[in-house]
Amino acid sequence: MINKYLYLTLMFMSFFSIAQGEKKEQEITKVLDIFHQAAAQANAQVYLNLLTDDAIFLGTDASERWNKKQFTDFVLPNFDNGNGWLYVAKERNISLLENHTAAFFDEILENDKYGRCRGTGVVIQTDQGWGISQYSLSVMVPNGIAKKVVDEIKNYEQKK
Repeated sequence: MINKYLYLTLMFMSFFSIAQGEKKEQEITKVLDIFHQAAAQANAQVYLNLLTDDAIFLGTDASERWNKKQFTDFVLPNFDNGNGWLYVAKERNISLLENHTAAFFDEILENDKYGRCRGTGVVIQTDQGWGISQYSLSVMVPNGIAKKVVDEIKNYEQKK
């Protein structure tokens, strides 16, 4: 009889854990959607407040590794002039870590200027909710033209 109750307890805990994980993933999805929407609206307050105080943003250029203050200094002049940027998530994967207080994600994005891009990052649970601790934006290069693109980058860097 004890084994039956133990089994039922474990089953309940498992279902509860799965439901909790799905709820957390929905919360993270909402944060990322708001992040992209705020950028499209050039809403610096909302956009930057979704980043944790120690956040790192990695842009598409190798020189673009910004802490939150540096990224804020980049964002504000653009947003103050009403120049936001729209990245539309077409696909997203979220992987919660075991304790459900941190997760990493990857997303396929569409942008008018850069086409299909990939965003990856880490979100952590804070007292204010989920915060983006790291975000990395990259341009996806199809394998069929990767060598050509790499050669172009090498040529560009040699001219610097």
